[in-house]
Amino acid sequence: MVPNGWERKPLEKVAEIKTGVAKGKKGLKDPIDVPYLRVANVQDGHIDLSEVKTIQIERHQLERYSLQVGDVLMTEGGDFDKLGRGDVWQGQIAPCLNQNHVFAVRPNKQVLLPYFLAALSGSSYGKTYFLSCAKRSTNLASINSTQLKEFPVLLPPLPEQRKIAKILSTWDKAISTTEKLIETSKQQKKALMQQLLTGKKRLVNPETGKAFEGEWEETTVGAVASLTAGGTPSTKHAEYWGGNIPWMNSGEINLKQIYSVEGRITALGLSKSSTKEIPQNSVLIALAGQGKTRGTVAINRIPLCTNQSIAAIMPDKEKLCADFLYFNLDSRYKELRSMSTGDGGRGGLNLSILKAVKLLTPKLNEQQKIASVLTAADKEIEVLETKLAHFKHEKKALMQQLLTGKRRVKVDEMEVA
Repeated sequence: MVPNGWERKPLEKVAEIKTGVAKGKKGLKDPIDVPYLRVANVQDGHIDLSEVKTIQIERHQLERYSLQVGDVLMTEGGDFDKLGRGDVWQGQIAPCLNQNHVFAVRPNKQVLLPYFLAALSGSSYGKTYFLSCAKRSTNLASINSTQLKEFPVLLPPLPEQRKIAKILSTWDKAISTTEKLIETSKQQKKALMQQLLTGKKRLVNPETGKAFEGEWEETTVGAVASLTAGGTPSTKHAEYWGGNIPWMNSGEINLKQIYSVEGRITALGLSKSSTKEIPQNSVLIALAGQGKTRGTVAINRIPLCTNQSIAAIMPDKEKLCADFLYFNLDSRYKELRSMSTGDGGRGGLNLSILKAVKLLTPKLNEQQKIASVLTAADKEIEVLETKLAHFKHEKKALMQQLLTGKRRVKVDEMEVA
């Protein structure tokens, strides 16, 4: 049902759909290099201009293919969740073209506002349509210009479109501001780690009210901690699985702070395999794993067992603070990966390598103070990320109501006029 006072029309009736320029054309006459937008530039709700490449076209075609302010850019394909994603072009670069895998939709602004169309296409309503007619393969989907032209656009009166777009833009600003705060906080934490974990910046000792003093000691992980690797109970024995003992696989190390894991093994599974019980607040490192997993560091906040692709480092509590070690090794991800044996993606770390990793450590009370400061920085980032998730959830719910007319907005008489 179309809401009272609204219309529904195919996109081609209320907008011009312009396809982009294909790469690799040869024999061009009077060619010129022009910036152009690829699929990677067109994100869901924003245009990423961090890397803009150029393409050659014939000079006389420049006006025909150039983007105009107010064009709505949409991708023809990609991952399921990226289908039809896009945003409004604001003329950030002029001239600028779009690749043939990116559609430029030019709305008739007498009946359809660009920001309303961008919101509608990116909403559940739009994505449901695009997925219903998309050509699918493993994890990928694509639409063609014919399907895009048939997209059934819901058309409230212009003042209502304007009001809806204004409401959603307020949420977009809140989301954008929070994302920038998160990025700033992460950069600040990174700089803080570089200073605190190397002794370039000394914190105030709460016992003396003065900055910590004294030389830091150079040691190795193996000299101040014990290490062990995990194991996996045989999956051929059902009685080894489904018990009460948490068991962690290497993929879960990306959680960083481990408060819960999916796997469970029985006491029999523990006794019949090489896995071991790891006390809480041990530092975990992925010895192997696909992609970027190898070298990733986490800390377990619960006792658990792990598979054989994870090493556990259990600090000597009189010499080494577990959280200090966690932050130290977490800041050295690239260094740890470079220590891997083997070649390419098949390389791995082992206990001997980890035992030899060098550490520069202050006295225990300074380690604890450094860890508490960095933990506070993590908490700040966590609060912002929770806030961001809330904003995105609220905006998504609001979009579903406003863009389909389930919830109507009040429009002032002056706006109608």
